[in-house]
Amino acid sequence: MTETTTIDLIRHGEVEGGSRFRGSTDDPLTKLGWQQMQQTLEAGSDWTHIISSPLQRCAKFTEYWAEKNKLPYSLDNGFQEMHFGDWEGKTSDDLSATDPDALQRFWQDPNKHAPNNAELLSDFRQRVLNAWQSLIHRQQGQHILLISHGGPIRIILADILEMPLHALLRLEVPLAAISRIRVYHAQKQPPSASLVFHAGSL
Repeated sequence: MTETTTIDLIRHGEVEGGSRFRGSTDDPLTKLGWQQMQQTLEAGSDWTHIISSPLQRCAKFTEYWAEKNKLPYSLDNGFQEMHFGDWEGKTSDDLSATDPDALQRFWQDPNKHAPNNAELLSDFRQRVLNAWQSLIHRQQGQHILLISHGGPIRIILADILEMPLHALLRLEVPLAAISRIRVYHAQKQPPSASLVFHAGSL
């Protein structure tokens, strides 16, 4: 007998301050960001639990959506965005003006060319995948909504698709886009996961 766990991954919507390297920087959603999240999720109705990054661009909407739909929710530090060290809070234009080569190297291979004082990509990957495996174990057989960031979602998708870490940024994860994962639990076998759709709508 095979049991199935379904996890819908959604990235937060637009954030105040625009596009920038925002890992631990805790900016809120804009009004448009709230609307984007609502529009993406309005067709969904059968989630059993919501799990969220603790940063407010995810957590505030999680609290609202959980209360509106009478769903239990929990915050998990494992799904917080990667900390970008010296690049925290800066835009691509800021970095291009000071060290465009460093930015280009990062886009090509973030594993080898991390910003100074940033969380190592290998450590970030392990943190996210530890949280992911724990989620699969705890919520087996349920339909989970996971509200997180571009980085953790890329890590999860890359692991399922067996992509090399240096190719992580080839996965586009638009704001408020949703991806669905199905995890199959067969007796005496480790769980196996499949990507159902990516950056789609419900």
